[in-house]
Order: sequence, then structure tokens, then C-alpha cells
Amino acid sequence: MNRKYMKLTLLIGILLNISVILGCGTLWEDHKGATVGAGVGATAGAIAGAALGDSTGTTVLSGLAGALVGGVIGHYFYDRDRDREETASAHSYQPSQGAVLTIEEASVSPQRVKAGDTVYVKMTYAVLNPSANTKTKIREIREITYNGELVGRPEVSQFRSDGTFTSTVPLHLPVGAQTGFYNVKVTVESENAKDIRETSFTVS
Repeated sequence: MNRKYMKLTLLIGILLNISVILGCGTLWEDHKGATVGAGVGATAGAIAGAALGDSTGTTVLSGLAGALVGGVIGHYFYDRDRDREETASAHSYQPSQGAVLTIEEASVSPQRVKAGDTVYVKMTYAVLNPSANTKTKIREIREITYNGELVGRPEVSQFRSDGTFTSTVPLHLPVGAQTGFYNVKVTVESENAKDIRETSFTVS
């Protein structure tokens, strides 16, 4: 099989996987906000990425490898929990602080699962700027490691107005997921600010 044919076969496989997920994706029951983009699985152990979005300019990049091959990154969704005024009050924000980007909470639910289950990687973060009408380009990164090896890195880029947001990425584990401890590092970053938190889950 020549290299061009192999690349075409891989691309078709990824597109078929995306179409299946788009057809059967469901929302987490607590979610009341917007669903964006689509889930992407992994192929042949390589981190397979795709840029998928809606008219708001959202970009969803995802991929799985290693211990999570055969799993699927589900639909990304988010809620706006507080507006600018509420967020500024909660953080005692002053315009002299400049751009502020703060993770308030990072979690994985449930924290103990079995192979084939779904975990929800959630983060809540605040975006604040001196000007009330600022739109900030935010990158959300979720790095999943197993035994020190990177096995997943869903990434979302989105323009946010000031406020507090909670976003969630479901991770549908493969039936053959290896048991053990998975560390999850969540990052939010913009051109002027960055914050990082860590959380985890265990496959038993």
C-alpha cells in the first residue's frame, strides 16, 4: 500500500468516526448552555486532530493515544455562570489589575470509573479585562497523562466576553482502557494571562 493511499484511508476513517459521533451525541444532563463543535476519536494509536466549529469561531481540537486508543472525545459544551459585573464582584477586581484569567475549579466526574465508562472533564474560569467590551481569545487545554505518557489533549479555542464560564468535555473511555491513575492538567490561556490546575481520575 503506497503512502498516499494510506493517508487517504486514515482521513476517511476519521471523517466516518466524526459523522457517527455527530449523529448520536448527547448532552450531560446538568448542561443548560451551548454545545459546540464535535467529538473526535483516535486512529491507529496516533493523535488524530480535527478543527471543527460553529459560526462563532470556536475551534475544537482533540485526539487520543496510548492507553486511551479506541476512546472518543465527546461534544464540548459550556455555560456562562456569571456576567462581568458578578464576576468582578466575586474576584474584587479592579481595572488596574489588567487582564485576569483565573481557574476557579477543575474536576473530573466521576473520579473512579471502569473501562467503557464516560468521565466529564470540567473547568470553571473567570475572564476579566479593564474594558467592559473586550473579547478575549481563550484556549482551553486538557492534558491527560497515564504513567507519565500523554494519552489525550483536547483543546478548545473560543472568543469570550468577560464573565465566568464552565465548560465540559466528555471522555468516553474504550472498553480496553488500562486500569490505573490518570492525571488531568487543565489550562486556560490568553495572550496576556494563563492559569493551570490539576485533577485526576482512576480506572479500576
